[in-house]
Amino acid sequence: MIKLAKIISTFFGIGLFPLAPGTLASLAMVVLYKYYLYRLAWPLYLAVLFLLIAAGVYFSSIYARSLNLKDPGKVVIDEVAGQLLAVFLLRPDWVVLAPAFILFRFLDIIKPMGVKKLETLPSGWGIMADDLGTGLVVNILLQLTILIFGL
Repeated sequence: MIKLAKIISTFFGIGLFPLAPGTLASLAMVVLYKYYLYRLAWPLYLAVLFLLIAAGVYFSSIYARSLNLKDPGKVVIDEVAGQLLAVFLLRPDWVVLAPAFILFRFLDIIKPMGVKKLETLPSGWGIMADDLGTGLVVNILLQLTILIFGL
């Protein structure tokens, strides 16, 4: 079970990359969204996202416990889910996706607006929740920007 938890938690090994694995995982999701995932009907997209969240909570708990760490840097399933939430319903255009990526990574690092408190949730919930909170904030900011400025 630990081997499967490692595969899922590191998102098929992206988390094992020695330099900025969270950034690499986020970038991979933006590219995957641009070229494929944006085509999914929104209910299916949300179903995939919720399955990813459930798997992330479960498997990141197992993997983090096996490493005896609270939130290992190798665990990037949280960045994957957060970034997918950040780009939800955005058009697949770099004018929108590049800011979604940059803003997500920036806010994931500084953890504003109480998002940092989400890390205190137990086990896999704490690993996943702060990135999901960040993704939600990014999505709302971009949706409002698009609505107001017509980007």
